[in-house]
Amino acid sequence: MHLGHAVAVGLLAIVVAVGLVSPALAAPAATELTLAGDPAHADTDTALRVRVTDGGGAPVAGAEVTLERSVSGAWTPVATATTDADGRATQTVSLSRSPGDNVFRATYAGDDAHEPATRETQVDLKRRASRVVLGGPDQVVDGRSVDVTVRWTTSGGAPVPGRVKVLRSLDGGRWRLVRTLTTGDDGRARLTTTPRRDSRWKARAVRQAWVEGDRSVVHRIDNLPPGRPVRLPRAAPRPRVHLPAQPRAVGEGANVVVTRIPDGIWRQMAGVSWHRGCPVGRAGLRLVRVNYWDYDGYPRRGELVAGASAARAMGAAFAEMYRRELPVRAMYRVDRFGWGSRSRGGNDYASMSAGNTSAFNCRDVTGRPGVRSPHSYGRSLDVNTWENPYRSARGTVPNRWWQSHSHPRVAWRSRSHPVVALMARHGFRWTYGLGDTQHFDYVGSRARAAVLPRPCDELCD
Repeated sequence: MHLGHAVAVGLLAIVVAVGLVSPALAAPAATELTLAGDPAHADTDTALRVRVTDGGGAPVAGAEVTLERSVSGAWTPVATATTDADGRATQTVSLSRSPGDNVFRATYAGDDAHEPATRETQVDLKRRASRVVLGGPDQVVDGRSVDVTVRWTTSGGAPVPGRVKVLRSLDGGRWRLVRTLTTGDDGRARLTTTPRRDSRWKARAVRQAWVEGDRSVVHRIDNLPPGRPVRLPRAAPRPRVHLPAQPRAVGEGANVVVTRIPDGIWRQMAGVSWHRGCPVGRAGLRLVRVNYWDYDGYPRRGELVAGASAARAMGAAFAEMYRRELPVRAMYRVDRFGWGSRSRGGNDYASMSAGNTSAFNCRDVTGRPGVRSPHSYGRSLDVNTWENPYRSARGTVPNRWWQSHSHPRVAWRSRSHPVVALMARHGFRWTYGLGDTQHFDYVGSRARAAVLPRPCDELCD
């Protein structure tokens, strides 16, 4: 190497060492970019805070920072902020109700002395308090539809669109989810319902990212009977056997349906209300289903078994009772009460103690072992048995109080009573009068003949 060249290289090294080379030839410094925002409520403003410093922590003044936000997954420009002498800048933004739309990005492009930098942050939402209100009528007539309404608002009254769970309790039972509604932009939703029983309602608004959930107060809807309830004397005894309410009426009016005995029902009857040696078999019996008014004024669906020759007349008689709102306490098939050892058939004592109305029952006469009851043929009918006692050879059953009392709708003590007169029009004779007030026999047109009350004999119930 020539001596001159070596001297030149050494001088360059000294120049570089003492910093006399042009800045344009030096590498840009690392840049620190921060981005933050304070939590705030949705639909309100918050300040995005930006700071740009170099690698040593010195502020970078005059830096232009581009701000963007994510909207439905796409970056959208917000503003360009310029840092002050302390390397800081702020930008006011309004927070969205959707957390995904509150993600922000700051970008600094850098310059000759500072490297580019990018930073993202999500600004947290503060949840607003809310209030959900469930409303509806206080009462509804059974069988009619009503609207249950829901309104969800913030504590400040702004509507809240979102999911609200509507729960219902029937007759004081367990709470069950009926439906999940979605309130609209006005914060409202509704559902149409036909409760058919006393019911309680409440709503649960489901918490969202921007708003707290809430629970409404309980709203009660009393189910009112469409018919006229029976008013019994205060001193009157109540049935000793309690029966659950039968299903609500179906179809229009009495809706009488007479069919042969289905297999399932025959299996329930066999060995209870029917057994070997009975004077009529399955082919000679019919199932009668009919709507009736219960004592509380509600339409129910009852059923009984009758002889084939009397079934349609029984259906017609109960259809007229329905039209005239003459109530029936209950109408279960007598096999529901199981085998009765005293009756040697369906347990007639339990059926009477429940006030049940029934027809076919292959059994002995109550209180007269070994004497076959006319109910064994399916042409006899016992109606409202609790209020219309039977004076047996062993005493009055199912109670003695009602024997000396009547009622204009459910208890009869003369042939002029509406039920006795109605039965006669349909071919049923009040055979034993005051001796067996509940009992009617199907005799066709002969039932129109006057029958004087007389003591019960071996043909009694």
